[in-house]
Amino acid sequence: MAVINYEVEKQIAVLTIQSPPANALSSNLLNGLEETLDKIENDTNIKTIVIKGDGKFFSAGADIKEFTSLQNASEYRSLSEKGQQIFDRMEHFPIPIIAAIHGAALGGGLELALACHIRIGSDSAKLGLPETTLGIIPGFAGTQRLPRFVGSAKAYEMILSGEPISGNEAKAFGLLNRVTKEEDVFDTAYELAETIAAKSKLSITSVMELIPYAKTEQFQKGIQQESEAFAKIFGSEDAKEGVQAFIDKRKPNFKDK
Repeated sequence: MAVINYEVEKQIAVLTIQSPPANALSSNLLNGLEETLDKIENDTNIKTIVIKGDGKFFSAGADIKEFTSLQNASEYRSLSEKGQQIFDRMEHFPIPIIAAIHGAALGGGLELALACHIRIGSDSAKLGLPETTLGIIPGFAGTQRLPRFVGSAKAYEMILSGEPISGNEAKAFGLLNRVTKEEDVFDTAYELAETIAAKSKLSITSVMELIPYAKTEQFQKGIQQESEAFAKIFGSEDAKEGVQAFIDKRKPNFKDK
C-alpha cells in the first residue's frame, strides 16, 4: 500500500497519509510526499490540496524505530535536512495546502501541519512536539515554525514540556484556523478547498506568491510586488469575467487566464 494516496476531484488534490498504525513520518513516507508534490506541481489543473491521515491519526510523529538505525551525526543531520527541505517546499508551494487534522498531530506530524497554509482540526485533537520527552528536539523546523503561530512563550512551554494541547486551545493560540467535531474535519477542509478552487488560478497563485513577504523583513518589497501583481491580474480575462459577474449578480465562470 502506498504511504501517500493521491486522488484528484474538482481541481482538488486529496493526499491521504497511509502508514498504519500511527502514520509515522518515515523516510519512505517523506519520499512519497515529495513525489506526490512533484505530480501536483506538474498538473496545471489542480487549484487546492487537502492532506489528511488515514485511520485514527493525522500523524502521531516521526518513525522512532527508524531513528535506531541511524549511526552518526551525519545521518541524523541528513534526516533532519530532508524533512526541513520538503516542509519548506510545502510552505512555499504555489498551490494552497489545507491540513485536515484529527486524532493527533504530534512531533513530525505537527511539523508537517505547520508547513501547510491552513489547518482545520477537531476539538478532540492533540497537537504537540513531544521530542524532549525522548531526550531529543524537533528536527523538521518545529522550533522555528511553532513560535510563528503561538508566540515564543507558548512555544517554549509546548516544546520544553512536551505536553500536547487540545484542538480548542490550538485554535485560541492561532495554531488552527477552524475547529470542528472529529467526524466533520475532512468535510470542513474539503468545503473550504472547494471555495478556494472556485476562484481563478491566477488569483490563487498571486496570493500564494505575495503573502510570504509579510512573514519576512521584506514587507515593503511585498507591497511593491502586490501592486505589480494587482495591475497584471486586473487585465486578465478572469478579472473581467469576475467583475462582470458581480455586476450581473451571477457566479463567475473563470477560465484561469
